[in-house]
Amino acid sequence: MISLVRMKYLPRRSAHAILAGVLAFLAWSSLAQPAPQLQLPRTKLSAGMHMLDVQLAQTPEQRQIGLMWRKEMPQHEGMLFVFEQAAPQCFWMRNTLIPLSAAFVADDGSIVNIADMKPQSDDSHCSEKPVRFVLEMNAGWFAKRQIKAGYKLSGAPFAR
Repeated sequence: MISLVRMKYLPRRSAHAILAGVLAFLAWSSLAQPAPQLQLPRTKLSAGMHMLDVQLAQTPEQRQIGLMWRKEMPQHEGMLFVFEQAAPQCFWMRNTLIPLSAAFVADDGSIVNIADMKPQSDDSHCSEKPVRFVLEMNAGWFAKRQIKAGYKLSGAPFAR
């Protein structure tokens, strides 16, 4: 805490101005703390008998933030990243606090490849071919259910 007494060598107005500036900065920085995006649109997907409730990251800003700053995520939930067109997709885990598995998914819902990703890592994890969708789930979700490349997911995003 800044004390006006310690600023005795500054004119009183300058000390008040500095203190006001510091307090304004602290108030602003507390408001600017990053927060997870929890209010994105949702859809249901299925992986065989497993029903998923996933958030849809559809805009560039939503995709950039993704699951950053989450401290936990229920096992039946995830995030589906939806891109405008198929392209090689690469993901990293900067500012992501929970370990995740990412399934790179073709237009028809077929999983192209799956990558396990460590929290707060800048390591790049990429699709093996161009895709429009990436489904992030808690780490190990796909492996625990023996879901591998070639497995087909279903849901509205994959119906054309």
